[in-house]
Amino acid sequence: MKNSTKSKIRGALFGMFIGDALAMPVHWYYNRQALNEDYGWVQDFLAPRNPHPDSILWRSKYMAPNSKGNILHGQAKFWGQKGIHYHQHLKAGENTLNLKISRLLIESLIMKSAYDSDDFLKRYIAFMTTPGNHQDTYVEECHRNFFTNYAKGTAPAKCGTIEKHIGGLVGIIPIVVFYRKEPAKAHSAALAHLALTHPGPKMEMAGSLVIDLLLQVLNGATVKDTILANIQGQKNPLLGYPFVKWLDLKDEAVIGPRFSTACYVEDSVPAVIYLALKYHHDPEKALINNTNLGGDNAARGSVLGAILGAEQGLERFPRRWIEGLLEPPPDLLPH
Repeated sequence: MKNSTKSKIRGALFGMFIGDALAMPVHWYYNRQALNEDYGWVQDFLAPRNPHPDSILWRSKYMAPNSKGNILHGQAKFWGQKGIHYHQHLKAGENTLNLKISRLLIESLIMKSAYDSDDFLKRYIAFMTTPGNHQDTYVEECHRNFFTNYAKGTAPAKCGTIEKHIGGLVGIIPIVVFYRKEPAKAHSAALAHLALTHPGPKMEMAGSLVIDLLLQVLNGATVKDTILANIQGQKNPLLGYPFVKWLDLKDEAVIGPRFSTACYVEDSVPAVIYLALKYHHDPEKALINNTNLGGDNAARGSVLGAILGAEQGLERFPRRWIEGLLEPPPDLLPH
């Protein structure tokens, strides 16, 4: 039944995976003209291709201290080259590394019937250090920092380094969905999980906002009413913008000029709030527009898709997207 608990749960998780997969081929395009010239108006899952004009992989570095920190495997040879697409080997409808790691978390929640950080960390470390588990060329800084510390002998629970990237918020969504009927547990478990790879006050502030919004929407509130009430109450510093006044502007006049399209949570999370408020009634349009705005559209799209899917349910996403995901999220059934 539409908007049943199961549909809302699946809507949040599928929305997260769809938002990422849709944006994947144009992820981290900061030149919108180049994005349009290379891929046109993106509204379907596409495969990425080289060259990527905005790629910074040529100046990205990671030197594993020892074999325990080897997480690049066969992708290491592409680092240092210009024009390499971050996700060059992925197929249309495939998810980026951050979502593959989120899948590990969902599998852990299902297997343990609870959040178990030790179980997740074992899965994460095994996944990242085993060649062939994924074909993503780019490994984000949070993972590189984690495994640098892990290779030096730091306890896994202490390997995270202070962070501020929205990609970390993708990982807390399954926990909020799982504990949606236990708000205190959802907050504590989600923030504890976030701190494993994305510790720090900026991430905690951004994470708390996403947790609050998701919990309210999963438990029956609408996205529009929830966001407006939170703005009015100014319950989080990231809500201190005139979002409502900007709704009549073109998205290109807000995402970019007012909020950077980059990954830092102080801009990317307000950008998600703006898009969720503007397109609360139309998840398809929201994710398409987010994708074509460029920047860190994959992580923005994941959070945006989860928030909208939590209200609208799985049925409001196009069948072509639901069926086009190469690895859809496992069912995290109501409990």
